Amino acid sequence: MDNVASGSSSRPTREDDHEGEEPRNEENDQQLPEGMDPEGFSGPTEKIVKPLTREALAAFQAAQNRAGVIYISRIPPGMRPTKVRHLMSAYGEVGRVYLQQEDAKRAYLRRKYTATKKAHFTEGWVEFKDKKVARSVAEMLNAQPIGGKKGTRWRDDVWTMKYLPKFKWSMLTEQVAHEAAVHTAKLRVELAQSRTEQRDYLKNVELARVLDKRAERKKEKGEVMQAKERPKRKRPTYDDDDTGERKAKRAVEDSGAREAQMNTVLSSIF
Repeated sequence: MDNVASGSSSRPTREDDHEGEEPRNEENDQQLPEGMDPEGFSGPTEKIVKPLTREALAAFQAAQNRAGVIYISRIPPGMRPTKVRHLMSAYGEVGRVYLQQEDAKRAYLRRKYTATKKAHFTEGWVEFKDKKVARSVAEMLNAQPIGGKKGTRWRDDVWTMKYLPKFKWSMLTEQVAHEAAVHTAKLRVELAQSRTEQRDYLKNVELARVLDKRAERKKEKGEVMQAKERPKRKRPTYDDDDTGERKAKRAVEDSGAREAQMNTVLSSIF
């Protein structure tokens, strides 16, 4: 019995299997702004439920003003937000991390013709609690190899990052939401255009079917169906004599107006 108990206690549990993974908070995913992908976000999962006092609001504003954001123009293939957060945490306190996924068409082609099925990220933003730390980290790591132990996947990859002065996290969320809204509006316009084209196509197909039936009936009766030509609109034409008379009349009117203007000017002077 003791052996059985000891054997059962030595088995790995599910908690041990997921020990290295970051816990995912569904409520935090729902709080992300519109257009932000939850898979590309990594940040604190604590939810504030207490109302903010004036002191807490002032402290929050001060923390936001003190924070700095780094832009990473290229994310190595296969690197996820948790890994970026882990690497950046070695240089300072990190707030939030967001990585932008690749384009949907590009992701579809990659999954179709390659063996990698996981999401790939193209660019990212890392928020540091101190803007001075963010500036120094960007200057120190830009164009430098990621490094790490021998045999690691991203050892020879190079960081390409830049510090964004006067850039706050709220600007990023607004930009992502704006791009999502523009993309949605573009899709709506394309769908409306495709529906209009489909409606016109079906209308022309039905019209052609009706005309073919009429042609068959005429053919059965021995008649020939002829297409009617639309009457062309004729533009009004003016004779040369008429235009000459109009030009002469305009010249007389212009000369009379000039003489009247000269008389008024002379009368005002003398």
